[in-house]
Amino acid sequence: MLTVDSLQHTYRSRTSSHEAIADISFSVTKGELVSIVGPSGSGKTTMLHCISGLMPPTGGTVELLGEPVTSVPEGLAMVFQNYTESLFPWLTVESNVVFPLRYRGIDRAERDGRARDALEAVGLTSAAQKYPWQLSGGMQQRVAIARALAYRPSLLLMDEPFASVDAQTREDLEDLVLRVHETYGMTILFITHDIDESVYLADRVLVLSSPPSRILEEIAVPLPRPRDQIVTKGHDDFVRIRTEVARHIRHRDVPVAGAW
Repeated sequence: MLTVDSLQHTYRSRTSSHEAIADISFSVTKGELVSIVGPSGSGKTTMLHCISGLMPPTGGTVELLGEPVTSVPEGLAMVFQNYTESLFPWLTVESNVVFPLRYRGIDRAERDGRARDALEAVGLTSAAQKYPWQLSGGMQQRVAIARALAYRPSLLLMDEPFASVDAQTREDLEDLVLRVHETYGMTILFITHDIDESVYLADRVLVLSSPPSRILEEIAVPLPRPRDQIVTKGHDDFVRIRTEVARHIRHRDVPVAGAW
């Protein structure tokens, strides 16, 4: 589905330069949910912007479905961290969800049907005619997720989408992502700085170093599905894996509980 090969990015100005990404390579197969976690400032958003085609990398290549990514590809959708800036406040919830479909040559009946299905999937059917500013932060982020679902992308990118909501809402949205992933079989690349979140959601966790970024470790997450906020996070394997991820991020030689 997605291949990232020797990705590099350096920000340059007339007087200085900053190497954000040194060398990152990985792949994501169809239907996987892969999370990428790293310390603050580790270049996670820069990497996602390069993968999405929003920003050209200064080195390396990105391929989606075997085609090089040189601009935003047709089969990609992205959920941003700041939901207040990603929704149009003057459009209703339903109109926000439908908006990108108008430019794909999809007739009105199918657009409306996709919007209804997407809003039902995120539990916002009753809010279809409200405006974003009438909703809570968590509900606004659900609208952004519904818009991505209605687009029916080959690959969904999520850039720390729950960083701005409270803890309970965050858990609810994490479970929503898991339901979406299971229901639609969607391929998801999920960026986060939250270690527990990275393990709870993913089939694999990629751990980034401090900048200039490299992948420190790739860790499989063989936790059973469906997952549960209490049962899964109390599982011995969850504790072991989250400790391993934390150890790599903090560069501390601490024992991993239950390590092989």
